[in-house]
Amino acid sequence: MPILLGISIAVILFLTVKLILMKRSLRAMAKDFREITKTDTNAVLSVSSRDKDVRLLAKELNDTIKDVRKAYLRYNEGDMEMKMSITNISHDLRTPLTAILGRIELLRDADKSDEVREALDIIENRARYMKDLTEELFEYSVILSSDEEPVKEEILINQLLEDSLLNHYAALTRAGLDVEVDITEEKIVRKVNKKQIDRIFSNLMSNAIKYSDGDLKITLTDDAKVTFSNKAHNLSKLEVEKLFNRFYTVESARNSTGLGLAIARKFMVENGGNVEAKYEDGRLSLILSF
Repeated sequence: MPILLGISIAVILFLTVKLILMKRSLRAMAKDFREITKTDTNAVLSVSSRDKDVRLLAKELNDTIKDVRKAYLRYNEGDMEMKMSITNISHDLRTPLTAILGRIELLRDADKSDEVREALDIIENRARYMKDLTEELFEYSVILSSDEEPVKEEILINQLLEDSLLNHYAALTRAGLDVEVDITEEKIVRKVNKKQIDRIFSNLMSNAIKYSDGDLKITLTDDAKVTFSNKAHNLSKLEVEKLFNRFYTVESARNSTGLGLAIARKFMVENGGNVEAKYEDGRLSLILSF
């Protein structure tokens, strides 16, 4: 009996020690896994346990890590190639478009007939439109390629929103939009990049000009949420879900690169906020949370 008791105690001690060592090894693996996923490294999981199942788990995880790393590298290479292509195409188009616009002015001065002037006006409008698209593509490629942290300062969001609205008010009224503004008296101060936030406001107002069915309501609440809301009966929920995708445009906005909202989202993330789109009862709302 004492022998059986001794054997039982020895087995229990052996299993307890093995379990403790396995748990210690698994905790170390979990820590290493978190570090590997947070940093750009070629490291793999190491395992101290001699248990074959733990070692098999480590091998499976390492194989998965390697596969994910390869997929990420392929994605990065493809994304970089796309950025370079956009930059090169935009650069190649800017020079001839500028030359075309200059030649149009010379032709207009040389020939005064109404028929020729009408044809030149059409050519000029399309050339300017192409030049604007090219400039936006080039700017977007520069934004994507920049690794610099934006310079941030304490900004009164209320004032910046009001200034941006004043700068765009003429364009909004020319588009026939009925504009309603409701800005809280509470001072909303955030540490952000002023130029980027102003660009966000500008892009969202331009978005309203393209999509709105006649109105635009802009609000800033006490909890630092800016909402641009307008009627947009021709949109679908599926289209709204894609609005922040690069190069995505809906049928009603042909004169667009589909980059304005993608830029807005990127800038909001860089400034510690987020942007979302909601579509209810034929009304589109773009909500910025600072």
